[in-house]
Amino acid sequence: MYRKTYIEVNLDRLEENIESIIKNHPEYQYYIGVVKGNCYGHGSYLVNSLIKKGVNYLAVSSLEEGIKIRKYHTDIPILWLEPISLDAIEIARKQNITLTISSLAYLENLTKQIKDKKLKMHLKLNTGMNRLGIKDKKDVQKAIGIIQKNYFLEGVYSHFITTGISDKKWDEQLQTFYDLLEGIDLTKIPMIHMGRSLTLVNHPKIDICNGIRLGILMYGFNQSPKKDPSFKGKLRQIKANLRIKKYHISKTTLDTNIKVTPCLSLYSEIMEIQNVKKGENVGYGLSYEAKEDILVAVAPIGYADGLNRKSMGRNVFINGSYYPIIGSVNMGMIQIKVDENVKVGDKVELIGDHVSARYVASYLHTTPYEVLCALEDTIPKKYLYRNEVTYIEE
Repeated sequence: MYRKTYIEVNLDRLEENIESIIKNHPEYQYYIGVVKGNCYGHGSYLVNSLIKKGVNYLAVSSLEEGIKIRKYHTDIPILWLEPISLDAIEIARKQNITLTISSLAYLENLTKQIKDKKLKMHLKLNTGMNRLGIKDKKDVQKAIGIIQKNYFLEGVYSHFITTGISDKKWDEQLQTFYDLLEGIDLTKIPMIHMGRSLTLVNHPKIDICNGIRLGILMYGFNQSPKKDPSFKGKLRQIKANLRIKKYHISKTTLDTNIKVTPCLSLYSEIMEIQNVKKGENVGYGLSYEAKEDILVAVAPIGYADGLNRKSMGRNVFINGSYYPIIGSVNMGMIQIKVDENVKVGDKVELIGDHVSARYVASYLHTTPYEVLCALEDTIPKKYLYRNEVTYIEE
């Protein structure tokens, strides 16, 4: 690790998050840890911490991600959430990666190429998102028949388009899920999962599901809406309650005992400080003009690392104080308006306990998902366990 820019992942917090999730929701047989997007920017090394605390299945969005996970754990079952190119089937089989079947045409082409009763598959149903999956009941029945004849049908799943907080679309999707599976002997399908972190937090367990997919909740972000005690908040809740009653919307809750803590921090270091006179410019394109004499510190991180170019003005944390990024975000550097308390070599917190990913997301008008997943895999990662660096991924 040569430049002083790195991600720090606290494995103790991660394990505590998993413990809290499963302790409060012990009703599932399968806890599927979604580790796509390089484990939401946290890096693949952490998978053993997930597994140690009870995650017993993983899910990825590409074969590359699955192969990388195999470097750290050879046995954990891994579900590829997207249809795999037929010319990569053999690699997936050797890596013991479970396939997603999301169309009848794809499945029929696959049967012409390979038949293997040990090849595990999950059938994806389209219940309303219209992204992936089979939506015709006859096609579902035909696909299940083909898979059970030629392969191992391990699971069936779908995905919700909304959170289901006082909206009827969630209930409609769930009913579609039931309808598509009507007449199917579910006792012959080991895994059924239709849900994500918000499903776990905001809804009772779906009776036919024995699996739950865990995403950003594992990494310390409970995205469940919070109760708003303000007058406007109470008024919105009254309207929501009327809507729930009118449309017979199923029960949801905003209260949860799950306590999770973000476990990723992003740091850099001051490598130079400039004295900038009143009227002088900072950064590309005359993007900032000093209104007075100021000190400008430079840190080696930029948009090539996944830092959003719209970050000008948002705060970083140095030596107990907040300072704004000024000028343009460069490919590999940022400039920060500081004072005499900041010196060359000081640590800069860009995400962490003092600069939350939620704050960064709010500033950029996006979500913590995007902030975390935008972080480039080229940023070195330090993994902390019991307050000591246990592994460095470069």
